[in-house]
Amino acid sequence: MTEEAMDWFIRLQEMPDDGRTADVFKGWLAIDPRHGEAFERIEGLMAMPALREASRRDAARLAATRPPRAGQGWMKHAASIAAVFILVLGYVQYPALLLRWQADHLTQAGKQKIVTLPDGSEMLLNTASAVALDFADGKRHVRLLAGEAFFDVRPDPAHPFAVTAQFSETTVKGTAFAVRSEDNEDVILLERGRVAVSRLTAPMDEVALEPGQAVAADAASISKPGAFDPQSALAWREGRIVFQEESFARALGELDRYYDGTVLIASRRLETLNVSGSYRIDDPATAILTVAAAVGASETRLPGGLIILY
Repeated sequence: MTEEAMDWFIRLQEMPDDGRTADVFKGWLAIDPRHGEAFERIEGLMAMPALREASRRDAARLAATRPPRAGQGWMKHAASIAAVFILVLGYVQYPALLLRWQADHLTQAGKQKIVTLPDGSEMLLNTASAVALDFADGKRHVRLLAGEAFFDVRPDPAHPFAVTAQFSETTVKGTAFAVRSEDNEDVILLERGRVAVSRLTAPMDEVALEPGQAVAADAASISKPGAFDPQSALAWREGRIVFQEESFARALGELDRYYDGTVLIASRRLETLNVSGSYRIDDPATAILTVAAAVGASETRLPGGLIILY
């Protein structure tokens, strides 16, 4: 989301008087209130005195690499902008760099990875996911840093297997289950066996799951167990994603997790529509355009993997 906001900041700087760009930008803001928050963060970052001073110094250094010529005063301005964006890019990419430093295994957008863990258990990492492992001294612990993973755990009653995410810890002895960490909650889905799920900040707040049940945990609470459809919820293990009367905006959000680019919905009309179907995730761009065609959306594809739907 920060990268999208950065992209919009650059586009608006380049085309401040372009009416169509302004209209599409307003549509992007309307999609999700977090878009406006991310854009405000970028604006605030660009206004930081320390950043401006650093960019001024880098601009002077860049401009000094070649002698000035008549009519090229704009180069100083361009160099200043370039220096600012280099610094901002570092700020934007810092979370990803930190994730790489922490993770033992990770996947890029649109990729999956099968990992045999030190105890013989098997883990399947979904798109844009990362984990850190701790199997020292008899421990069996996985920390889900981002994204989603499915675990087929080798039974070992003497050494419980635990997965922690943002808000939750799932403890098992031998079972198969999935954990997904999103912006505001963790979701745990049990395929077989038994697990106990607790909140990290309140370990006594624990829920036991039976096969076919799921639970969600956030910073404040943990939900009651509820049934889920494994054929839909876990279809990603077979390279598919299934929607059953899902809102167009949410469906696009799910597909966007597998797409190494950015998708913008520039029409509120589309957000009110629902979609159903099964789509391959090994070609997310085609899946996105297929879902868009199903609701009669038009598309504009721009360099850098940007898809605008309206």
